[in-house]
Amino acid sequence: MRMRTFPTVFTAAAALVAGLTLTGSASASAESPQPSAHAAEARTAGLTAAEAGALQAEVDAVLARQPGTRQISANRLSMPGGTVTLPAPGALGAPLACANGHLCITDGQGRNYDYYHCGYYDFWGVGDGTFNNNQTWGTRARFYNENGSERWSNVAKDTGTASWTPVFHIRPC
Repeated sequence: MRMRTFPTVFTAAAALVAGLTLTGSASASAESPQPSAHAAEARTAGLTAAEAGALQAEVDAVLARQPGTRQISANRLSMPGGTVTLPAPGALGAPLACANGHLCITDGQGRNYDYYHCGYYDFWGVGDGTFNNNQTWGTRARFYNENGSERWSNVAKDTGTASWTPVFHIRPC
């Protein structure tokens, strides 16, 4: 993957995040805008056509492997339990600001996962990253192996680092 200079990456990532703020949230509409609208949003954020295409390909891969997920902006998806925000091509995702009552994860690819509903969810994060268990004091987040056995858990309020590659399922609370 080609590395860009910090100002370009920062500008593109900031523009994408700013654009996401203006385009709405997962609860704003049951219908997702057409992919061409997302491509236009990415281009407005400063991505080239090739970068916008690469971002959409990554979004499409997430949509294909995780049932119940839908695209809500150029790089943000609503998924069972919360949202996932993908970094702009060539950028490393910034750590996710984690709202009170949420479990937030940044994986080794810079994807930011924000869980805010209780349940048992498939998890697709990879690599080494961070977590912020900012749920109600004492709430236990559980992280599971592929076979469903508990790998480890964490009690809120806490932050730390983890290897996400062996985590296949998450129960935020």
